[in-house]
Amino acid sequence: MLLALSTWPEIEIWLRRSRTVVIPIGSNEQHGPTGLLGTDWLCPEIIAHEAHRRGGDILVAPTFNIGMAQHHLGFPGTISLRPSTFQAAICDWVESLGRHGFERIYFLNGHGGNIASIEAAFSEAYARYSFAATICPYMLKLRSWWQLPGIGRLADELFPTGHGTHATPSEIAITQSAYPDCIKNTVCTPQVAPAGPVRDALDFRGRFADGRMGSDPLQATPEKGARLISSSVDALLKDVAEFSQEPFVVKRIGKEIDG
Repeated sequence: MLLALSTWPEIEIWLRRSRTVVIPIGSNEQHGPTGLLGTDWLCPEIIAHEAHRRGGDILVAPTFNIGMAQHHLGFPGTISLRPSTFQAAICDWVESLGRHGFERIYFLNGHGGNIASIEAAFSEAYARYSFAATICPYMLKLRSWWQLPGIGRLADELFPTGHGTHATPSEIAITQSAYPDCIKNTVCTPQVAPAGPVRDALDFRGRFADGRMGSDPLQATPEKGARLISSSVDALLKDVAEFSQEPFVVKRIGKEIDG
């Protein structure tokens, strides 16, 4: 079920039987000379929407498609939020959904640069209730799609060398499978890009001239992307189901209460 294509009465009915929602979250940033700018939000959206299309018992929220990508601003087309802005927006999304009764809010992430800020936003959201000594009405979970069970192993099998950490063949293969009309071809020199630290935008552009980090994205194919999508969907549905069953446990004056 897609939240954006539902009416409020339909969401009200959903909440009578499930309090879980999945939010694809990523970034709009450069992905080397062959990668789409939307790669990091497209990948989690593709996986979550495919889970919906397969009939999975899942509610998918609109994609949070602008993330923390300041280090990519040296490349045209990148759009970034400051970490503080990004964190505040996440907290507002969470509070909006929590107000309606969603108790388990699952973020399916597609950008490694988001991780620290998302986790900081989770801490900020929980802190509101911790300092007020009140029970937080929701649980939050972050899972990057490549960290879903079994996906790292599959990526290693498909791309034993030249996978790298940015503009990777696995993420580009996923977008190729979903958007075959948007496949780009060029020559990358060197074949496998250099690796190194991530700092500010000018430093990044100086270290990684074409935007790749340790990767050879020309290994990507739509067929490999289809395998990654299929396996990711299976792993996502299982992971979300387990999260949905995770109990609330609150200790108050020595008494344990299960919710």
